[in-house]
Amino acid sequence: MRSSTPEDLSGRCERCYLPTALCLCADVPVIPTRTELLIIRHNKESQKSTNTARIAALALPRCHIVSYGAPGAPFDASVLDTPDTWLLFPDAPEAEGPPPKRLVIIDGSWAQARRMVQRVPALRRLPGLRLPPPAPDTRRLRKPPHPDGMSTLEAMAGALARLEGEELAKPLLTLHELMIERVLASRGRLGWENYL
Repeated sequence: MRSSTPEDLSGRCERCYLPTALCLCADVPVIPTRTELLIIRHNKESQKSTNTARIAALALPRCHIVSYGAPGAPFDASVLDTPDTWLLFPDAPEAEGPPPKRLVIIDGSWAQARRMVQRVPALRRLPGLRLPPPAPDTRRLRKPPHPDGMSTLEAMAGALARLEGEELAKPLLTLHELMIERVLASRGRLGWENYL
């Protein structure tokens, strides 16, 4: 099932993109971080109701999303020029030294993410942060193409747990579970009556 939303967001929240009756916004925590977070989101993800980067940006005041791949809008790689910037990506060379001041997260399908990293040389030059694969029984909105795959929100929680501690990541993981429940409810897989 496709997860794109109507362009006019008819019947949906303008912030979280979920149906108004299932809006997640009142349950989104505010999580201050030391680390600045820059999400590079593939243009085709921007209208999907299952896009977890949107939800992460609502919870994290130091998080910013920039678009990649929009027709007629070339990507401005100068956003990657900040010193002490690392890339959260499985194939990135593992960084050494003190934690970064800023972390870049690629948001898109696995194929889109790989192409983005291949096509932006500045991304390939960044030191990397890798995460262990998620547990095999982890609930999903989308099936990843390989065992290391996880949503952007899960990956950000894992990275922040490693950089700033497990306690900081817990509310993000709770938010991810709540998002899964609400999306499944919107698709009729869980009863709406639980949220009315």
